[in-house]
Amino acid sequence: MIDTHSHIMMLKNPDEAIKKSLIAGVEKIIVPTSSPDEFKDVADLCTKYDEIYGAVGVHPEEVLKFSEVTPKEIYKVAKDNKKIVAIGEIGLDYYWDKTQKEEQKKIFRTQIEIALSLNLPIIVHSREAHSDTFDILKETGIKKVIMHCFSGSLEFANSCIKEGWLLGVGGVVTFKNSRKLKEVVKNIPLESIVLETDAPYMAPHPMRGMENTPEYLPFIAKEIAFLKDTSTEHVDKITTKTAKEFFNI
Repeated sequence: MIDTHSHIMMLKNPDEAIKKSLIAGVEKIIVPTSSPDEFKDVADLCTKYDEIYGAVGVHPEEVLKFSEVTPKEIYKVAKDNKKIVAIGEIGLDYYWDKTQKEEQKKIFRTQIEIALSLNLPIIVHSREAHSDTFDILKETGIKKVIMHCFSGSLEFANSCIKEGWLLGVGGVVTFKNSRKLKEVVKNIPLESIVLETDAPYMAPHPMRGMENTPEYLPFIAKEIAFLKDTSTEHVDKITTKTAKEFFNI
């Protein structure tokens, strides 16, 4: 299995978490950044572990840390390290603060342009901002997109899939009250799904409320298999193939 979104560096013991994840059958982990402070750490982690790949980008909640030199830093880190396989985590988030909308949009577009210039895919965060996110992605013309921690409706999911974008599905799908996401997973092609934990957040049932790690990815695969009336092995095979092709690894 491949965990396509895991903030390993935020875990209490990243090295131990990586070891346990490998034992659990997670063969590769994509580690995105949230702010410029993390760029070097993620690049170093990619160098230290064969199984770790990275993505560099600035999360929409960290817009105040995006300076005039940040685009050059993102470009340089991504260009110099072949194990940086995407630009991310980038996008829009209107949940907590709606005063930074225009700045978020500007920074989102800037980072998409960097991805296009390097021919890299993007990992997109979209919370309470699906319409603007979709419009900007269409406007820029970028094709290789993961809608991380997908939280939209089935209608929105189908609109994204029509564009060729992938949906990241994590621990929320195992929650009893996540009816909307379960409906989405049931009704879209397995080929449009990639697995993710978003560690250390949103641990799947039955570890809900605990620190999440890539070790728990099989629980997510198992729930997707149940919803789609197939085997966990089949979910593993298809989502791994999809992730490897998307990230070119």
